[in-house]
Amino acid sequence: MHSETTPLIVKSDDFKYPVMAKMFDVRLLRQLGRWKQRDLAQVLGINVHELMKIERGLSELEAPLKKRILTALALNEADIANNEELLRLRECGEGYVTSRPEGQTTIPRTEALVSDKRPVIDLFCGVGGFSNGFEQTGNFQVVAGIDLLGDRLATFSLNHRAANAYGQDIRELRSDTIDDENPRPFVIVGGPPCQGFSSIRPFRNVEWNDPRNNLAEEFCRIVDDLRPEWVVFENVVGLITHSRGQTFSAVQSAFEEIGYRTSAKVLNAANYGLPQRRERLVIVGSLKGKAFKWPQPTHRVDQRSMVGNKARDLLISTSRDLFDDTLPSVTIDDAIGDLPELEAGEAATEYTNNVPSTYGEFIRNAAEKLTLHEATAHSRDMLKIIRLSGANIYALPPGLVSSGFSSSYSRLNGSEPSVTLTVNFVHPASNRCIHPYQHRALTPREGARLQGFFDTFSFSGSRSQIVKQIGNAVPPVLGKKIAEAILDSD
Repeated sequence: MHSETTPLIVKSDDFKYPVMAKMFDVRLLRQLGRWKQRDLAQVLGINVHELMKIERGLSELEAPLKKRILTALALNEADIANNEELLRLRECGEGYVTSRPEGQTTIPRTEALVSDKRPVIDLFCGVGGFSNGFEQTGNFQVVAGIDLLGDRLATFSLNHRAANAYGQDIRELRSDTIDDENPRPFVIVGGPPCQGFSSIRPFRNVEWNDPRNNLAEEFCRIVDDLRPEWVVFENVVGLITHSRGQTFSAVQSAFEEIGYRTSAKVLNAANYGLPQRRERLVIVGSLKGKAFKWPQPTHRVDQRSMVGNKARDLLISTSRDLFDDTLPSVTIDDAIGDLPELEAGEAATEYTNNVPSTYGEFIRNAAEKLTLHEATAHSRDMLKIIRLSGANIYALPPGLVSSGFSSSYSRLNGSEPSVTLTVNFVHPASNRCIHPYQHRALTPREGARLQGFFDTFSFSGSRSQIVKQIGNAVPPVLGKKIAEAILDSD
């Protein structure tokens, strides 16, 4: 095995530069991505014993195989070459990690502010899917976003041109900097990772740049300093039961402690017209003590919620009394049925003459050029699995795969909304992401449509980065529904 200081020259047709071998530790990267050896070997199209030898440094890692490993693990050459922190996605929040950036970056706004729109600041913004939904109402304008990851921030800036984008650790960002460079927010939104929530202290004691602060405390600190009329905190449903409910109670109490009247619910985006079953916990607070009118479902969804029996009162869902007024679910076929058919490894840049559904027409948003419709080039062994795939891993012939979750190597049902997308939705070994009818995983464009991003929404970064951006995002439709409800409640 190479030592930490031994340079390893990685070669390909397009580049040649030294990389520290320790930084491309296949075993470490595989474990960080939570892959089993057999699963990764199968995706790569190699024998598991060959992968074992590579991980132990007993076999040379050829450039083509290295590229396939990067693709499978949703990494890219820049991640390795720039020595970026790889301990990521261990938090259960989305769009933010706690690794520290090498420096601080600000991408200034490129469009003028509109005085008659309510300002929104997006903390832990990621690509800004949630706040994009606020802007879709026509009544809000995003004026600032904060995130650590440069590729996310670049995408955020492309789609929120009137916003200053701050690329730095929120624990090192002073509230007066935000206040000096932006309008006072009407709403602050965000979803901090929940790591460390169990150690929350009384928020009245939180001070700027206190190294003990966790990210939830930083969120509350900025809210307390800037005093927006409304605050929207979104997170994973698992926060409800974390530490036997103490974490959820602490977060909600924290906002009330600084003067906000709060209300909390769990929303399934499929109930509001998204072709994906995706639940989020949302806490909304009003500085003036106004009651928040939660948006009622517009679409029927038959799905067992992740919310446990003890928290059923938090769930917003359709009931028998609502069936006459709600619409059928938007399906995968509705979302992606108009896109050109692809074989594994193919790409398309032009729309076909296929007539889009109502949702398809909406999500295309008058785009003239098709982007990101690029299918993963699966190995021969993976293609065999894909052709035989069904609703779950048990649909495969015995012995074809040796391990995996029940939803691994599984085909989506086109007549239903999709399951919750992950950051690996272009790799069938990770989750149910095989196209309903075509023998391949979803393309980034198909994933973006299932997440509710317009075809005109611009993504920045490599393909692997964009896939992670899409999989980590909060659907814009949820932001739009919350924004409309705030207008109705204000």
